[in-house]
Amino acid sequence: MKVSHIEHLGIAVKSLDEAIPYWEGALGLKCYKIEEVADQKVRTAFFMLGQTKIELLEPTSEDSTVAKYIENKGVGIHHMALAVENLEEQMADAEAKGLRLIDKAPRKGADDMTIAFLHPKSTQGILTELCEKK
Repeated sequence: MKVSHIEHLGIAVKSLDEAIPYWEGALGLKCYKIEEVADQKVRTAFFMLGQTKIELLEPTSEDSTVAKYIENKGVGIHHMALAVENLEEQMADAEAKGLRLIDKAPRKGADDMTIAFLHPKSTQGILTELCEKK
């Protein structure tokens, strides 16, 4: 697999309205985008920190994976996203190396990305997202 950089860190929060002031006020970052990803049942807020983005994830439904994550583990780092080119090729390479794919095909993600997740049971316990800019 060929990874160029950490694209973003996904952080599960209960409320964007409560979390954004921390990132803007305490850390001096500026939220540049808020969007809903309906099929993932989340609202997201993005901040730039150098080359890496911070993505806050607020569940929009109690049955979303982010809501379940918060219920089981609390708020905090949910996933690490890695930037790649040729996402389908990288997914095939990851699977050939024994990594377990959550997504069998790329799908639309937030912030103009095409994404696919790797299962944490095969990635040293870290939910890993592969991202390619559209």
